[in-house]
This record gives sequence, structure tokens and C-alpha cells, in this order.
Amino acid sequence: MFAVRPPIEPDPNSRGPADGEALERMTWPDVAKGACILLVVLWHVIMKHYLQIDWHLPIPVPGAWGTVTEQLLPLRMPLFFTISGMFAIGAVNRPWRVLGRSKVAGFLYLYVLWLLIHTVLLALVPDFDTARADGPLGLLAQLTITPSNLWYLYALALYFAIAKVVRRLPAGLVVGAAFILSAAASAGLLEMPGDRGGVYKNLVFFLAGMYFRPIVERLAAVANRPRLAVLGVSYIGILAAMAVTGADTWPGVWPLACVLAAVLGVTAAVLVSRWVWLGNRLAALGRGTLPIYVMHMPLLALLHRALVPLLSVDMDGRLRLVLAVVEPVILSAVVVWLCRLLYRALVKMRAGWLFELPWAKARDSRTPPFPVSLMKNDAGCEAMTPDDKTCSVSDGTATEQSRF
Repeated sequence: MFAVRPPIEPDPNSRGPADGEALERMTWPDVAKGACILLVVLWHVIMKHYLQIDWHLPIPVPGAWGTVTEQLLPLRMPLFFTISGMFAIGAVNRPWRVLGRSKVAGFLYLYVLWLLIHTVLLALVPDFDTARADGPLGLLAQLTITPSNLWYLYALALYFAIAKVVRRLPAGLVVGAAFILSAAASAGLLEMPGDRGGVYKNLVFFLAGMYFRPIVERLAAVANRPRLAVLGVSYIGILAAMAVTGADTWPGVWPLACVLAAVLGVTAAVLVSRWVWLGNRLAALGRGTLPIYVMHMPLLALLHRALVPLLSVDMDGRLRLVLAVVEPVILSAVVVWLCRLLYRALVKMRAGWLFELPWAKARDSRTPPFPVSLMKNDAGCEAMTPDDKTCSVSDGTATEQSRF
């Protein structure tokens, strides 16, 4: 029987040598999510904007950027889903009526809403290279069987429902079946139009994060620089081997590479969380991933339309080279900043329904600057009310009902 009791968060008033470790354990998942959302934005900036520009350079700088971001494909979404699964335990153990409202319906609502918004806004930039509905049938397909660029929201709604259905089955059976699905999809054995492949490939990581959370926490507890170096070298070696042999299409090889990448990502996130300046900023970003995820694509499309004429004019060769080197990083930072700025403005304009079910009961009268995350930490629940609807979370800031 699958029933995992969420661990109790440490007392914020306690003192002792373990305080730093406890804080680190609470911080590194947000650090990882912050890094992942930055990598997602960078990937889209490079693939959908940067590589569409003819830079007229004698050296392959654009190709280098494309290669670097491709090597991070096994890391970004598998790590994101692993952390999402870690914090799904509390929600999955609740009654269907609670899970269905707070997770399944919540994520489906966001997916449908933002798919419609994307469809309208992307129609203004027809030359922008991204998937979009080309008519009513295309939109219907994206709403049902062929998810769009917003497929992470679609996947989370589906994954929570699946996790609830299989929660009483043995972990090995459930995760093993999801691994086979991922291996088949990675080997091209399944039909995967649109972003359906991402849904197939990443279920295993969501379920692994949920079932094997104690293992992930132990990996985080032993993180150190030598281990990071070994994992990094191993990851580079596997990437090189796959590139030489084409083994990424062999059944099971790609998901195994993603497992190594996720372990590497956990280790790196723990170490970065110890670097207070950078760790705190990435953690803050990780606690507000949803606005960035849903808004960055149309913003990037509009910026692409404005920037292409400017970057296509004749300019000094040295200036063009410098721009080619730094433009992906600068534009990614601008897109993230605009998303955060726009989110603040929308909240002030009482448009919070863009980021949460409009009929959801208000959890707290205070709104933090960026409270909306793609995955709320349900594992921080200390007590449940008799109707299993409210979760008291002691995080030093507010008491909230279960959100997402």
C-alpha cells in the first residue's frame, strides 16, 4: 500500500548545528526550480529566436550556443518533474474531491486559459517558429491529445490523476511501467505529435520523486564538490558516448541519462543553496515559476519581431560578435524580468484569476511578491482539518490552504 507521511518541517525557533542543514533542505528544491525555469527560457530564446537570425560570423558562435543548450535537455524537465513529484505526496493522499479541485482542475484550467491566450497572441507573430493552433481542429487537438508548449501544466494535471489511481500499487511496478513508457517514447516507438513526447517521457520522474523522495533527500544530504565533479564528468561522458554512437535512441538509454542528470542537478542545487547570494535569488525565482512559464513564450515572440530588424542591420564585425555571444543571456534575463513585472501589474489589477482558479477560496489576505509556483510544497503540512481541505503550513510567513 502506498501511503507516505510528509516529514515535519523543522521548528523555525530551534537552535543548534542542524539549523543550517534544515534550511538547506528547504531551500535547494526552490533553487533547482529557479535554475530549471531559467534554462527553459534560455532554451526557447536560443531555439526560437537566436538561431533564426543570420549572424554572418566567421566562427560558429550560434552553433556553440545551440549545442550547449541541447546538452541540458536531459536535465531541465526531468529535474523539474522530480521535484514536483517530491512535493505531490500530500495532495495525492487527500480525497479525490480535494485533489481534483486543487490539482487536476487547477492545472487543466491554467492550461486551457493560457493556451487560448497563447493562440491569440502568437497569431500576431506568424513568423515566430513555435507550435500553434492553425484552426479549430488544431486547437481542439492541443486541448486534448496533442499538448502545446504549455504541456507541463497538461502533464501535471494528468500525472496527479495517475498518481492517485496507482497510489496503492508497489512502487517498483508503477515506476517500472513509467520507465518503460519513457524508454519507448525516447526510442521513437510511439507516435508523439506536438509535445506529447514530453508527457510520455517525464511521468517516470514525477512518480520517482513521489515514491523515492527519501532517496532524493539522502542524495541532497551527501552533496559535496567532489561528488559534483564525478557526476559532472560522468554526465559529459554519457553525452559524448550518445553523440558518437547514437545511443540516445536505444531503448532505456535516454531516461537513464536523465536520471544521472537529475542526480547531478540535485547535487548542484544543494551546493548553490549554500552560496547565499545566488542561492537566495534562485530560490525566490523558484517560488514564482508559474508566471514565467506561462508568459515567456508570447513575450519572446513579440520581442523577436521587434529585434530581428535591429539585429539584421549592418554593424561592425566585433560588435556583432559580442552581441552573438551575449544576446541569449541578456534576452533571457529581460524576458524573465518582464514576466515578473507583468505578473505584479496583473495582480494589482485584480487579474489573479490568470494564475489560479477564480472560484478558489482566498488562502491568505497577504500576497507575497511572487507566490505562485508550478508546484506548491504540500510536504510542509503539519495538520489537516477534519474535512481534509486545509493544510497549515509553518513557513514563517503565512498559513495557507493547499495551493499548487
